[in-house]
Amino acid sequence: MDALDKESFALSSSTCDAEFDAVVGYLEDIIMDDEFQLLQRNFMDRYYQEFEDKEENKLTYTPIFNEYISLVEKYIEEQLLEQIPGFNMAAFNTTLQYHKDEVAGDIFDMLLTFTDFLAFKEMFLDYRAEKEGRGLDLNSGLVVTSLCKSSSVPASQNNLRP
Repeated sequence: MDALDKESFALSSSTCDAEFDAVVGYLEDIIMDDEFQLLQRNFMDRYYQEFEDKEENKLTYTPIFNEYISLVEKYIEEQLLEQIPGFNMAAFNTTLQYHKDEVAGDIFDMLLTFTDFLAFKEMFLDYRAEKEGRGLDLNSGLVVTSLCKSSSVPASQNNLRP
C-alpha cells in the first residue's frame, strides 16, 4: 500500500466513523423522544401479558416479534431518513457489528431487540414484571445511618446550661 492509498483509506475510514457517530446521535434523539416512547409503550401494553418467564417459547411470540420489528424499525428508519437522506438500515446494522463497543448500552440493547429474539423476550418479561409490581425493589436493602455523632441531649437543652 503506497502513501496515497493509506491516505485515501484513512479519509474514508474517518468519514465512515463520522457518519456512524452521526447516526448513533440521531438514534439517541429518536429513542428518547416522547413519540417513540409512546409507540413502544403502547405496543408493549398490548402484548406484555402474552409473555411468560418459561424456557419454552409460545408460538404466539413470533408474530408479535415480527410486528414489533416492522413497527419500530420502520419508525426509526423513517426518522433517520428525514435526518440523513439515503440512509440504509441494513448497511447500518452491518456497520454496527464492527462498532458495537462504541455504542451506548441502552441504544445497543434496543437495537438488539430487532435481531435477537431472546433480548426481545427479556424486554417484555421486564416490562411485565414492572407492570405487575414485581420490579426490583431496592428499599428493603437500604439502611441510612448518620455520619455525624449526635448527643443524646436535644439541641434546645444544650443552650440552657447554668
